[in-house]
Amino acid sequence: MNKQDLIGAVAESSGLSRSDATKAVEGIFEAVTAALKRGDEVRLVGFGTFSVSSRKASTGRNPRTGETMSIKASTQPKFRAGKSLKDAVN
Repeated sequence: MNKQDLIGAVAESSGLSRSDATKAVEGIFEAVTAALKRGDEVRLVGFGTFSVSSRKASTGRNPRTGETMSIKASTQPKFRAGKSLKDAVN
């Protein structure tokens, strides 16, 4: 399922027009992104939790040349599925 499929599914299940469903889906993505940028956690009970994790700087190897390279510290978004989502999938 891609973004357009998700918008179509939201429009169909909620009875919204496709343009309203697009605004709703875009709004959710923007809200989650903004919260993660602030370092907040987004917890959707039964679905899952979006959070941000910090990764330390490290050294790695270029697989082509084998030379050592430094990898900068960064923050990574993470998603942990909730119990209801896990149960629905299994």
